Amino acid sequence: MENKFRVALLQLNSINDINKSLNKGEEACRRAKELGADIAVFPEMWSIGYEMPYDEDSIKNNNYMLDDKIKKWKYKAIDDNDIYLLKYKRLAKELDMAIAITYLEKTDDLPKNSVIIYDRFGNIVLKYSKVHTVDFKVEKYIKPGTDFFTNILDYKRGKLNIGAMICFDRDFPESARILMLKGAEIIIVPNACYMSKIRLEQLKVRAYENMVGIVTVNYANLGGKSSAFSPIVRDISKNEVDSELLVMDNNENIKVIEFDMKLIREYRNRETLGDSYRKPLLYKYICEEHVREPFIRKDSRRELI
Repeated sequence: MENKFRVALLQLNSINDINKSLNKGEEACRRAKELGADIAVFPEMWSIGYEMPYDEDSIKNNNYMLDDKIKKWKYKAIDDNDIYLLKYKRLAKELDMAIAITYLEKTDDLPKNSVIIYDRFGNIVLKYSKVHTVDFKVEKYIKPGTDFFTNILDYKRGKLNIGAMICFDRDFPESARILMLKGAEIIIVPNACYMSKIRLEQLKVRAYENMVGIVTVNYANLGGKSSAFSPIVRDISKNEVDSELLVMDNNENIKVIEFDMKLIREYRNRETLGDSYRKPLLYKYICEEHVREPFIRKDSRRELI
C-alpha cells in the first residue's frame, strides 16, 4: 500500500460567498480525510464559486452597470496571506493531508485564477495561475498566468511529482506536455464548465500521451462529471486496460480514487510515449508567432502581460 496515492475529488455545488465556501470547504476536506485521501482537490475558483462579472446585457445596454460589477467582483479577490487561505493551510497540517485550494487572486492589476497546493505539513508546494484564460468570454477580466509548475509532494507513504493546470488549459496539448517535461507524474485540473464527452476524451488522451495521471474536479451544478484517468492503457503482457478510473455523475459528492504509483512508474519506464521518442529540435515552429486566418481573434491576449 506504500505506493498508493489517493485523491479526493470534491465535486461540490458552487457558493459565491467566501465565508460560506470556507465552511463548506472545511467540511469537505474533513470528509476527504475520513475517506483516506492524501490530497483534496477543489473545483476552479472555489473561494467565490467561479462567479464572474460578465453580463452580455450590461455590455450592450449599460456599461456603468458592468463597471460597477467588475469593481465589486475584484474586491472579492484575496492575496496569499488572507485568512481564507491561511485557514486551509492550517487545516492541511491538522488533517495531515494536502489540499489544493482554488481562489480569485488579488494582484496590483487584474485578478488571477489560481490554485495553491498546501502539503500535509501546511507548506505551499505549488502555486499556479491559469495560463489559457477564456479571453473571448468571461475571463477577459482575469490576468493570465505566465508559466507551468511542478513540485515534489510528500504524501506520507511516498513522494511524487505533481503539477496543475486549470479548466481551459486542458484544451491545449502544450499545457500537459510541458508539465510532463518538467517531471509531473500526476496533474490536477480544477474545472468550472460542462464536461462534454469530447472534453473527457481530451483528458484521457492527455494522460495517455504524456504517461501521467490526470484528475479533474468540476462543480456539481455545472454538470459534474469530475474524472480521473490513469496513463496505463495496457499491462505488461500488452493486454488492453481501461485507463478510466472514475467519471462521476452530476450529483454533489466526494469520491476518492487511487493511483498505484509503483505500477505507473513501471509503465513509464517500459512504454514509448511521454518524452521517450520526441524530436524537439523539429518543433521550434510551434513556439513562433505566426497566427493566420481563420485563427486570428482580436480578443486573444497572446503576449505575456
